[in-house]
Amino acid sequence: MEVRMDLAKIIITETTDQQVIVLKERDGERAFPIVIGINEAFAVDRRVKGIKTARPLTHDLLAGVITALGGELEKIVVNDLQDHTFYAKLIIRQNGKVVEVDSRPSDAIALGVAGETPIYVEEHVLREVS
Repeated sequence: MEVRMDLAKIIITETTDQQVIVLKERDGERAFPIVIGINEAFAVDRRVKGIKTARPLTHDLLAGVITALGGELEKIVVNDLQDHTFYAKLIIRQNGKVVEVDSRPSDAIALGVAGETPIYVEEHVLREVS
């Protein structure tokens, strides 16, 4: 079962390489942090704030590729946790078919937040982190 989550916080500390995003259950109290890199944190922050760059950065490029190929990012699913590492997948709808693409959660969220793509977490992952 998948649980709807929201990006609750982005914590950027420029004195360390480890940054944090916090996902919070939309209709509940559960929340958990995911440690990400500084470049990914800046990408998420930039896309949340709608800051445009002169040339497309990686997440902008990927969004453009998905659109150009007739796809739509339907949702993001954080689907596993192994050895303190989270795993996610992009769920893309293209010509009536669903395409799943493996992703780091930070990249998936950076890609999805600009389009307000829903974020889900598998229940078994929430049980492990809560």
